[in-house]
This record gives sequence, structure tokens and C-alpha cells, in this order.
Amino acid sequence: MIFAPDTQDLRLRRLRRLAATLRLFAELGYDEGAGGHVTVRDPERPDCFWINPFGMYFGHVRVSDLLLVDGGGTVLAGTGRINPAGFVIHSAVHAARPDVVAVAHTHSVHGRAWSTLGRPLDPITQDACAFHDDHAVFDDYTGVVLDREEGDRIAATLAGHKAAILRNHGLLTVGGTVEEAAWWFIAMDRCCQVQLLAEAAGEPVRIDPKEAARTREVIGSPSIGRFNFKPMYEGVVRRQPDLLD
Repeated sequence: MIFAPDTQDLRLRRLRRLAATLRLFAELGYDEGAGGHVTVRDPERPDCFWINPFGMYFGHVRVSDLLLVDGGGTVLAGTGRINPAGFVIHSAVHAARPDVVAVAHTHSVHGRAWSTLGRPLDPITQDACAFHDDHAVFDDYTGVVLDREEGDRIAATLAGHKAAILRNHGLLTVGGTVEEAAWWFIAMDRCCQVQLLAEAAGEPVRIDPKEAARTREVIGSPSIGRFNFKPMYEGVVRRQPDLLD
């Protein structure tokens, strides 16, 4: 497939950060067998997105391994298969949210544990305030997501938020860049872990809703998401430079 020269630099930037995100997720233990997927919209063909190959270990993914997929599920560039459930979920979110460039969903341990409760995170820490009134709960588990209609319902539940908790399933985050979607996933999983620990020890004190909203405007902005991902990206590229291949 031939790409336009004027989009090559932006595409390469997105793909490098997508591969780096998968490597980081492997280091953080977010991979689970063949499950989990992260996608980024193509800058030249916004109706298509890049995704990690089905069955490839997150910790081995390189830029050259990523697959370009169209809205019908056809692989346009790269060699390999796509995760059927991943395609259903990500294609629906990308179609419903033109503002979303990247989507992350994996079966992280703490995200899965919290998802079984079927309720949103509470603003019990400064970090959790990033998600205050900015995440949704998809409270309708019906098995592995293979039906386009269910993908559409997940996208509708996500609405304009940066994240969703898929009940009995895990977490999903989005962003205007790969950096944002990746950081919100990492931050949200840690918030799930903190709230599980806090509730196991007692009754957490919630931050006042007005203060939580003000705090969200500071630490929950796209620019902060990008900035927080920057040192993680630089670290994994230094540790694993082959991801750029």
C-alpha cells in the first residue's frame, strides 16, 4: 500500500508510540495470552486504524508488525490476523468518536477485579480525580464481544468520556493521541488497585465533588496525559530500542 509523503512522519510517530505502549503494557503485566488490543487511527485514512497482530506477545511487537485495518475488518497493510473482539470494539469506538485517535483495552488484573463491582471509581485520591465524571460503566456483560451491535453499545456508553469500565471484563480508554489513551489506561488501572486496597482496609474518604472536578481540570487534561506518558515512552525505547524497527 502506498502512503502519501506528507503523512509519513505523523504515521511513524503514531506507530512508534503504539508499539511502545504494547511493550509497556507487557512490562506492567497487562497482557493476557492473546487478549488485549491497542489501536491508533491512520492520519491519511481516518476510516482505518492500526492494531497489534492477534496472538503476538505484546513484548515482541515492533512498528513493522502492526496491521492496518479498514472499517470492514480487511487487513490493508502488514501480515497477520486481527483479534475479532478487538476489531468489533475498536471499530465501533473509532466510528462513533471522530475525535478519538487511539483506543486501549486489555484484561489487566486490577481493572478486571474492579469491573466485577459494576460501578464507577470514586474520587478518593488526587489521581482518581482525573476520571471524576469522565468515565462510564458498561453494565451489560453478554460474553465475548463478537457482535457489532454490542460494540456500538459500548461506544454509546463511552459517549464523550475518556474511559469506560466494562463490567466483568476490564477497562477501555481513549485519547486524541496514543500517549493519552495509554496513560489513561495505566492511571485508571492503578486507581482501581488503590480503591480495592483502600476498601479492603476500611471506608475511604471521598474528595468533595467540586474539588474533584477542579482537580480533574488540572490532572485530567489531554496535555497532562501526553506529558505523563513521555518519560515512560523514553524509558521503554531506551530499554527496548528494537520496538522501533
